[in-house]
Amino acid sequence: MSSRAGVSTVDFAAAVSGLLDAVATDVTLLTDRKQLDLVAELLTVQSRLSGVVHAVLSAVDRAGAAMSAHGVPTVSWLASELRYTRTQASAMVHQANDLYRFAQIGDALREGRINDRQATAVTHVLRKLPADLGTQAESEAQATMVGFCDTFDSHHLAGLSRHLLEVTAPEVAEEAEAERIARDLRDAQRDRHLTFADNGHGSTLIKGSLPAADAALLKAQIDALAHQMHRTTLELHDSGVEQPSWPQRRADALVELARRIAIHQVAPKHGGDRPHVVVTITYNDLLGNCHGAGLADSTGLTPGQLRQFACDADILPIVLGGPSEVLDVGRTQRLVTPEIRHALHVRDHGCVFPGCNRPATDCDAHHIVPWRHKGPTSLANLCLLCKHHHNLLEPNPTRAPELQWQIRIATDGVPEIIPPCYVDKHRRPRRHQRFREPSG
Repeated sequence: MSSRAGVSTVDFAAAVSGLLDAVATDVTLLTDRKQLDLVAELLTVQSRLSGVVHAVLSAVDRAGAAMSAHGVPTVSWLASELRYTRTQASAMVHQANDLYRFAQIGDALREGRINDRQATAVTHVLRKLPADLGTQAESEAQATMVGFCDTFDSHHLAGLSRHLLEVTAPEVAEEAEAERIARDLRDAQRDRHLTFADNGHGSTLIKGSLPAADAALLKAQIDALAHQMHRTTLELHDSGVEQPSWPQRRADALVELARRIAIHQVAPKHGGDRPHVVVTITYNDLLGNCHGAGLADSTGLTPGQLRQFACDADILPIVLGGPSEVLDVGRTQRLVTPEIRHALHVRDHGCVFPGCNRPATDCDAHHIVPWRHKGPTSLANLCLLCKHHHNLLEPNPTRAPELQWQIRIATDGVPEIIPPCYVDKHRRPRRHQRFREPSG
């Protein structure tokens, strides 16, 4: 940070802190235009203050103050004393030192000519410049990027590395760009990762990074499945049926992708067996209200989730003693045999819900009379449903039958869907068009 006469940083911090203690946030007396102008002004102040913080943080880090005072690096001090994560602390220190190195960007940030997001994007681009570019060319590159900030947001600024070289050093632009692409690929392969974290509220947070080409393959598969996950015309009459957003459909598609791999048993063996999900529940609860079920890692399941699992799954009885000692393990019983599933494929051809065209390979075998209620595993009590319609048609014991979507096998052996009374007060059975006889 350049030396300037005026208020010291210590006095400045104390003054700002005092003003913040007394600030009033009620803006209702201002006109709409004044309110918007105030937001813009405050965001500029925030960015300028960010520039001051980074300048001081860089000076502290270069002086080794945390090591002298506490015997730890700056990143460790930020994490332990100020409760930032190590990832956040490391990013702050790196950005502070980048703004020190690229002084024109740091000055523009503190002067309010660019915002903090633009500064991060610009320093990221400048770091990719060839190391032997030279002081004059690097200075011109900084000035050029500051000028670009008048036009571009942080996202577009991040993609200007090739254009920057063409402007400041055209003689090395092509070679440097090829080297940058190769370097980016090496970095992407090195930094690839995938993590799963339980958030403690029934969800698992998925975070990861892949090389762009690999991610494109995964994205193409997920998007192809997500496009298939539309709601049928019949369902659109039911206001209670969720109409998922595109991100929700993508999330469903990721699960569907894994489910297809499991169905076709192409996943590699792990620990001597194919990967599978283990659900634990007492036998009485399985036959009764389906409460108390959970996965082997203690994740709880709703009764509805368990009913879907029980429709088309392997059941492995395990007899436990008092302190959960395993006394006996029974043989796996396949509820739907390969022969029955083949017959279902031949009869139903796919999901039987009217308007749904998911193929048979994407479907579950659904027990019309639930297995826990002694429903037989037979062709007369089974039909094919995709995951979404399986969830829609799974009987819910807490709701009246007339308020639920239901399914039956007609006298001619064809599955029929019966809508709830609020969709069709006469509850007329509906068949998939593949089962209808052509007219004429």
